[in-house]
Amino acid sequence: MSEADAARDGAAGSGAPALEVDRVSFAYAGRKALDDVSFTVRRGRFTALLGPNGAGKTTLFSLITRLFDAREGAIRIAGRDLAKTGASALAPLGVVFQQPTLDLDLTVRQNLRYFARLRGLSVKDADRRIEAQLERLAMAERIGEKVRALNGGHRRRVEIARALLHDPEVVVLDEATVGLDVPTRRTIVDHVHDLTRTRNLAVLWTTHLIDEILPGDDLVVLHRGRIVATGTAEGVVAETGAPDLDGAFARLTRAPDGEAAAR
Repeated sequence: MSEADAARDGAAGSGAPALEVDRVSFAYAGRKALDDVSFTVRRGRFTALLGPNGAGKTTLFSLITRLFDAREGAIRIAGRDLAKTGASALAPLGVVFQQPTLDLDLTVRQNLRYFARLRGLSVKDADRRIEAQLERLAMAERIGEKVRALNGGHRRRVEIARALLHDPEVVVLDEATVGLDVPTRRTIVDHVHDLTRTRNLAVLWTTHLIDEILPGDDLVVLHRGRIVATGTAEGVVAETGAPDLDGAFARLTRAPDGEAAAR
């Protein structure tokens, strides 16, 4: 464990709030994409934000990462309000976007070094962290290869390594396994779950794939811009009376009047 990890764990125990979304609403051209959305992501927990395509997951992700500014409600990262603190509030945040953001013509090392410099890390410290992260992701032997030569799963592992270089308190991943085969998806999902336990990270994982969520994970179900269920995955299943999460999700995102189920 790094010094930053140790200091972080000493300052805040497992289960403390790391990301808070408080009554956030957002509209495009008069159409509401998010409506009074509130939930908390805790340290040491894997929180899945589950919703069908068009539910508002990517809009929410864009607000958390400040691609958009929230006009209604508040978003706090490690206690820092995005609207009041500005860009510095993003310092404790690690991000993996849905769309690839690596430079294909640079090597793995060059991509990660570039990000490390943006975060103010020295070359020596950056190289130490890069090697450690790639080793954990079974990518150490690919460090000198150009990203263009990597397959989709390996590129995604590099992006996860990049998100962890600066010892973030919160990592948010937007549909991180889209387009990957099932074994690769499972490897990445298992690795991120392991990070929550071994590093006391708070993880927000947005997805529309139910098989990426474990029974004990924290779950937020988003449908048509509104939260329709929160709790552990197994708790949400029990509350709906469905036989499994797939059935619970179907019930929560389908209502007789065509609107989202009540919270």
